[in-house]
Amino acid sequence: MSMTIAVLIGTTRVQRESVKAAKYIAEFGRRIENVDIILVDPMDFTFHGDGNDPEGKDPRYTEITEKADAFFIVTPEYNHSFPGSLKRMLDSELANYNHKPVAFAGVSNGNWGGVRAVESLVPAVRETGLVVMSWDIYFPYIQNIFADDGSIHADYKERYEKQLAKLFDELVWFAGILKTPR
Repeated sequence: MSMTIAVLIGTTRVQRESVKAAKYIAEFGRRIENVDIILVDPMDFTFHGDGNDPEGKDPRYTEITEKADAFFIVTPEYNHSFPGSLKRMLDSELANYNHKPVAFAGVSNGNWGGVRAVESLVPAVRETGLVVMSWDIYFPYIQNIFADDGSIHADYKERYEKQLAKLFDELVWFAGILKTPR
């Protein structure tokens, strides 16, 4: 059974380093058999207003959330939380998230690795009906993990490949279980 996973870049900030982790995660996912990856950049969409109202939707994003069997959110940590642009994106499509699994990757340029962003994201995401995976992946000191061109440094590759393999296995497994009853 083929699965579609939307990897969400969690910020529109111009200086966003987390985009490197998101692209790396998407590239990793594309190597998995029977998995289609859609990399979602919020800078490519327009979300007017707040909430789940019709005027707050971008039809292109609606189409992605309808198609996706699972989500992988990559969020930086800004002021001990996740970015407002990610919240706006998540709030726009409540019906399309229901009973679909979601994995998280936290990112920071310090030693926390985005853990506080993920912690604050969990209650908001659960309210959308997404099913949260039991563990996450973190990229502390992201500026040391990835080169300027976005490639992962060799010293970190094995560690993140193992973690991503385990997390994608869980995400795909949950997506398969939850896809049938939907």
